[in-house]
Amino acid sequence: MQIATFENEMEILGFYLLKGFEVKTGKTNKQYIDIRLEDKTGQINAKIWNVEGIKINEYQDTVAVKVKGKIREYNGSLQLNIEKIRPITEKDEIDLEELTPSAPYRSDEMLSVIEEYIESIEKDDFKKIVKHIIEKYKEKLLYYPAAKSNHHSIRSGLLFHIMRMLQASKALSEVYKNINTDLLYTGVILHDIAKIEEMNSNELGMVSEYSIVGELLSHITIGANLIHEVGKELDIDQEIIMLIEHMILSHHYEADFGSPKKPVFIEAEILHYIDMIDARVFDFEKATKDISKGSFSEPVFSIDRRKLYKPKI
Repeated sequence: MQIATFENEMEILGFYLLKGFEVKTGKTNKQYIDIRLEDKTGQINAKIWNVEGIKINEYQDTVAVKVKGKIREYNGSLQLNIEKIRPITEKDEIDLEELTPSAPYRSDEMLSVIEEYIESIEKDDFKKIVKHIIEKYKEKLLYYPAAKSNHHSIRSGLLFHIMRMLQASKALSEVYKNINTDLLYTGVILHDIAKIEEMNSNELGMVSEYSIVGELLSHITIGANLIHEVGKELDIDQEIIMLIEHMILSHHYEADFGSPKKPVFIEAEILHYIDMIDARVFDFEKATKDISKGSFSEPVFSIDRRKLYKPKI
C-alpha cells in the first residue's frame, strides 16, 4: 500500500523506508516510539504505543521496515498506529528504489534541461566553468538530494532544485531586462553543487551523515573554494571567478545561515530569493500534501515552526 492512498481507519500491511525512529516519554511518563515512514508517494508519522519487546538497537542502521497497523486521524493529519514492525530481510526481495521518494521527473530528463540552459550561456568563461564542474559531478547529480532532511531531501532533489530555479530565473529575466542571464544561470547551477561534497548519500538519495569536510566547512565554503580552484585551472577571467564566488558565499544572505557576505549585485540578490522561493514552495507542498483541505499541518521546522494551512478552494 502506498502512503498517498492511506485513509482514516485503513488497515495497513506493507514495506516502507524508515527515516526517523525515536524513543520518547509521554505525559504519563510512559515510553512510546515516534517514527517517520516514507515511500515514493509521501510520508507519514507513526507511533508505537506499546514498546515492550521492541529491540531498539535493531533499528539504528535499518533502511526499511515491514509494518502492520491502522490509520488514525489526529489534528487533521493521518497517523499510523503500528501493531507490528520488523526490519526487512533479503527474503523480502524488496526493490528499495521503488520505495524511495524521488523528484517528479526522471533525473536524465532534468539533467538534459539543465544542459540546455548551459548551452544558452553566451560568454565562454561562464560556459566553460559550468560545463567543467557539471561534468565532474554528473554521475552523483543524477541521484543526490539537496538536503539531508529539509527542502528537496529526495532522490535527484538537487537536480530538481536547480532546474526549477533556472526556470524561475528565465521568467524573471523576461520581466527585468537588465539581468545578466549568463551570470544568474551560472550562479543557480553552481550555488549548491558542493552539497555533493558536504553530504554522504547512497544511490537512493538517502543521506547517512555529513562528511568531515562538510561538517568543518559547509557547502558554501567548499563551493567558493571549488570555483577558485577550477577558475584558476581553466584560466577564467578573475572578475568572473570573483562574481561566482560572491554568489555562492552570499546566497544564504545571513551570517547565521552560513553566508559571510550579503549580495552586492542584482544577480546575487535574485539568486538568494529564488533559492528561498523554491525551498519554501517545496516545504509547503510537502507539509500539506497529505492533509485534508481546510486543515493545518504539523508545525514545520524549516518554516519558523509554522502550522501551514491547506485551503478548501
